[in-house]
Amino acid sequence: MSIIIAILVFSVIVIFHELGHFLLAKRNGIAVTEFSLGMGPRLFSKVVGETRYSLKLFPIGGSCMMVGEDDDDDSQGSFNRASVWARISVVAAGPIFNFILAFIFAMIITSVIGYDPSTVLQVEEGSPAQKAGLQEGDVITEFQGRHISIGRDLELYMTLHGLQDENVTLTYERDGEEHEISYTADSQTSYLLGFYYNITEGEPEVTQVMLDGSMMEAGVQAGDIIREINGVKISTGQDIQDYIAANPLDGSEITLGIERNGDIRQISVTPKMTKQVDSGFVYNLYREKTNFPGVIKYSAVEVRYWITSTIESLVMLVKGQFTVNDLSGPVGIINVIGDSYEEAKTEGTVMVWMQMLYWAILLSANLGVMNLLPIPALDGGRLVFLIIEAIRRKKINPNVEGMIHFAGFVLLMVLMVFVMFNDIRRI
Repeated sequence: MSIIIAILVFSVIVIFHELGHFLLAKRNGIAVTEFSLGMGPRLFSKVVGETRYSLKLFPIGGSCMMVGEDDDDDSQGSFNRASVWARISVVAAGPIFNFILAFIFAMIITSVIGYDPSTVLQVEEGSPAQKAGLQEGDVITEFQGRHISIGRDLELYMTLHGLQDENVTLTYERDGEEHEISYTADSQTSYLLGFYYNITEGEPEVTQVMLDGSMMEAGVQAGDIIREINGVKISTGQDIQDYIAANPLDGSEITLGIERNGDIRQISVTPKMTKQVDSGFVYNLYREKTNFPGVIKYSAVEVRYWITSTIESLVMLVKGQFTVNDLSGPVGIINVIGDSYEEAKTEGTVMVWMQMLYWAILLSANLGVMNLLPIPALDGGRLVFLIIEAIRRKKINPNVEGMIHFAGFVLLMVLMVFVMFNDIRRI
């Protein structure tokens, strides 16, 4: 079932992306020879007017093939015959339509289950945050110079950057007025594994793995369940707390029994000496409903959140804070979507739909950003050549451009195979 759902999600996202290219091509008088969903041999096709509409064997990807798009055909109705600005609009339409689709899905989710306000749920008694004036119910609007619209903005900052500095500056809203405070947070240095887990009733599930932490380096993922620590059986989050209290981490290697997809594997983890800065407050990640203007606003915030998280992750990949081994492709995504489906099933049909739409927003925004990267063979790579042409007022040799795009395509295929291999190995 997870495979079917993932294929449906991918199909909707890809068809909408290609629809953007298709509609703008038609709008600018560019002839479209084939509009297809999927890759490989045709399963079904029908010619309507000048365009063949096809469904192909492999349900990953799609295409909108235009006359003259990849050659020097300059005939009437060809891609090359259109003005440079018309061609820019056609190429940019795909990623833009991905953002539009993400916004539509975000409106559905926000209408049904609302948004997650960045409200302070609890302030630690006697903490520097409390002494600086922060109170329960305050809404954080800026943290360490970063604009905050929803609780997940704070979570994203904490996940990707953490609190490395005890000097905390934040802005909060109370009774319609904004206040800015600064304080020196409490901190301590100790050996840590670098993860959060479910400490309430239920399975001892890993809820978050910290960047550059021991657990991330060992390959532990959010959703894994801890069943053993050094041979001691673990049944609840309290068991984890009790074990660490009785056996404080001291830098010695420990062995964990990790359950993933029903299988238990043994992994070795070495705790790291880590400085832990305590912000002094707990913030909200639960959703609450809003009015219609709020739905519009927070739907846009939802799309912005996923665009931002994608861009920040790419920056960290370039900086070497992530590696290509951390990337996931279709196989890994199908696996995670399947896990999400199984979890949502227990909460009813509405939550299943919400979870699938949530994944569609994430993937659609992600695809939009990735396609705008200035990499040959992607829309962003094509836009680079078109912008250069607009500045020079002279076309670049189509044979040279074609070879560059082909080289980029080959490299992307190699990367896709590598990522797919990693996905299968992790599963």
